[in-house]
Amino acid sequence: MIITQTPLRISFFGGGTDFKEFYQAEEGAVLSSAIDKAIFVIVKRRYDRLIRVGYTRTELVERVEEIQHELIREALQVTGIREQIEIGTLGDIPSTGSGLGSSSSVTVGVLHALFTYLNQPPDLETLAQRACEIEIERLGKPIGKQDQFIAAYGGIKLIRFLPDGKVAIDPVHISEITRKKLHQHLMLFDTRVARKAETVLDEQKANIRARMNTLRELKAMAYLGRELLEQGALEDFGRLLHESWGLKRSLASQISNSSIDEFYAKARQAGAIGGKITGAGGGGFLLLFCAPDKQDMVREVLGELVELPFHLEPDSTKVILNYRRLGE
Repeated sequence: MIITQTPLRISFFGGGTDFKEFYQAEEGAVLSSAIDKAIFVIVKRRYDRLIRVGYTRTELVERVEEIQHELIREALQVTGIREQIEIGTLGDIPSTGSGLGSSSSVTVGVLHALFTYLNQPPDLETLAQRACEIEIERLGKPIGKQDQFIAAYGGIKLIRFLPDGKVAIDPVHISEITRKKLHQHLMLFDTRVARKAETVLDEQKANIRARMNTLRELKAMAYLGRELLEQGALEDFGRLLHESWGLKRSLASQISNSSIDEFYAKARQAGAIGGKITGAGGGGFLLLFCAPDKQDMVREVLGELVELPFHLEPDSTKVILNYRRLGE
């Protein structure tokens, strides 16, 4: 039995520049962090030749091609496993429409478990690139590449997307004091609106050529955000989040809506400095940057929303159990 743990993420700056339509023209960059909410994947050998897949539903099939869970189906295809296996996924939060990168965390986690099952432990770059291959190339999803890489590598990273398709992972050098203070200033609230990211991202992808200047500004904010973190200038970091959200909303009509705008305005009036929707937009989780002494007031005005306590996660995707019976 193999069990992997793969983190979810929050993205601070630069989202949209990880689409190939942008980075093939000029380098893209995002500033993201893994969080301590995770996707767990369990893989074990079956006693018969069938394939069993368990998630919010259960599938029992004879052939890989019959699997309805497209991420697991394609991961099996990529790794060459075709029979006699059980795969289950568990998440710390619902995996649909959260905006926390759950689909990519599932893909990275399943690949990690399957390669380990085959006694072929992969490096982090391979996991991220193969996850991109599954989601973007094989399944044709209108997404970028940041989620797969932050899920694989973990930590707080500046991720650069090069015109030749390569990806560079740059560390963010911040002190433990700054890391602790950053965590203390961040809040996550479930907007209670689940949405399919593809709906928002299709429009955003189509708008890239017309929004190149805005995307360049968002990319510059990723670099500036890293500098502010490394300097410990957290209030400036929060104000930059607010400025970035104003730009991000202009990339597609469905990134925000009246409900999200109302929640954000209430939070700002109560003391939040900045914030954003964590993923494609249209729903999911609202990330806020707020001084600790103002957070109770924010919780009060957003009382109808459920807060998700979390910490920043330093670890990459990892195998937390690798148990093999003798003879396997």
